[in-house]
Amino acid sequence: MPILSLGSLVLSLSLPAAEFLPRVRLQPVFPALGLDRPVWMAQAPGRPDRFFVVEQPGRILLVPKGSDGSQVKEFLNIVDGGTYVEAGANTGVGLMSIAFHPGFLTNKLFYIFYNQQNTNRAGQFPVRAVISEFKVSSIDADRADLGSERVLLEVPEPFSNNQGGEVGFGPDGYLYIALGDGGSNNDPFNSGQNTASLLGKILRIDVNSRSTIGSGKAQKQLPYSIPADNPWVGEPDMGGNSGARKEVYAWGLRNVWRYSWDRKTGDLWGADVGERLWEEVDLIVKGGNYGWCVREGMHYFKPGPVGAHYLEPVIEYPHQPELLAQSKFPQHGIGICIIGGYVYRGKKYPSLDGIYIYGDFVLGTIFGFRYAGGRVTEYGTLLTQPKNITSFAEDAEGELYVLSFSERKDGHIYAVGAK
Repeated sequence: MPILSLGSLVLSLSLPAAEFLPRVRLQPVFPALGLDRPVWMAQAPGRPDRFFVVEQPGRILLVPKGSDGSQVKEFLNIVDGGTYVEAGANTGVGLMSIAFHPGFLTNKLFYIFYNQQNTNRAGQFPVRAVISEFKVSSIDADRADLGSERVLLEVPEPFSNNQGGEVGFGPDGYLYIALGDGGSNNDPFNSGQNTASLLGKILRIDVNSRSTIGSGKAQKQLPYSIPADNPWVGEPDMGGNSGARKEVYAWGLRNVWRYSWDRKTGDLWGADVGERLWEEVDLIVKGGNYGWCVREGMHYFKPGPVGAHYLEPVIEYPHQPELLAQSKFPQHGIGICIIGGYVYRGKKYPSLDGIYIYGDFVLGTIFGFRYAGGRVTEYGTLLTQPKNITSFAEDAEGELYVLSFSERKDGHIYAVGAK
C-alpha cells in the first residue's frame, strides 16, 4: 500500500476521483436511418416497440426499436402542414420535443414544443414558443392528426435564441415546460428574475382541466389549469403581465436544455446552458430560484438585491481550463454548452446505476456524477469523443441513448454502454 503525505491525503478525501466512475462507450443504432438534426427521442406509454424521433426542422419519425432504421414512418410533419416556419441557421428555432399524455393508450393525446418565426411581429418579437396538444389520427395509428392541434400556450420571444425547448410529464401527472430567458446576451430584460415573465423558468400546468383568470371584462379561461400547489398560486391576480405568473414552478434559469426525472427517486434534474463562463446542473425543486441573471453557476454575474437567496448548482464546469481552480469541482473537464441527460436506472450496465450522465454539445464530452446525502460524491469524464451531442434519450427499460448531428442530413443515434 503506497504511503500518502498528509497533504495528498487531504486532497484525495476532498476531491472526488474521476477514475472511480466507469467509462462509457457509444454504439450506433438505426444505421440505415438518415436524420436531419435530431434533437429528441422518446417512447410512448405502453409502446416499448418503437421510438419517436424529433427532427428540428419539423418532423417526428416512427422507428421500430431493434431495427436498422430502414422501416421509418413519418408520424408528424408541421413543415408541410403550414403550422411551422422551418428552422433557419439559428438553433433556437424549430421543433424541439414531444411528450405523451399519461393516458396516451386510451386518449391518444400528445404535446409538442416548437419555436416559430413570428413573421407578423418580427420587429418586437421575432420568435414565439408554442406548446400544443395533438391527437393521433383516428384512421391511422401511425400518424398524427394535424387538424387536432389545440394551442395551450404561446410565449413571445424578444430574440431568436435561448428559447428552451422541452415538454414532459412529471410523476405527478402535470406537464412541465422549460423556457429560456428569451435570448440576446446577458438577459437584457432580466427575465430570469422577473416572476411576471414566463421566460427563464420551468412551468408546470394541468392539461386535464381549465382555469379562469381575471374578472369582469378581463376574465378569460385558460386552455389549461394551474396546479393548486404551484409556488405563486397565492399571489394576487393582477391581470395582464403585471403579476407573478402562476404557471411558474422554478425560476432564475437561463436556458435549460433537457431536464429529466430520476425514475427511482423522483428527483428532477436540469442542465442550464451558461452565458460566458460556466455551465451547470441543477436539482430542480418547486419554488427554487437558481440565480440567473444575478449569477452564472456559483459565480456572480450581475448586481442583485442584497440578501437574496439562490439555490446552488449541484455541479458546474467552465468554458476555460484556467477557471477550474475557481470551481468546487476542479477535476471536471471543460466545455461550452451543456446537454442534460438522465440518471441511469437500466439493467444492462449495473456499474452505471445512479450516475447522472450528461454531455457537452460543442466538445462532445460525456460526463457523469453520483449524488447522495445532498452532495456530489464522485464526478468525472466518462467519454471523450468529437461528435456534437444534441440530446440524450431514455427508453422504457431505463437504457440511455445519445443523439448527434454535425450537419443537415447527418444525424445519428447511439446507445450508451459501459466499457
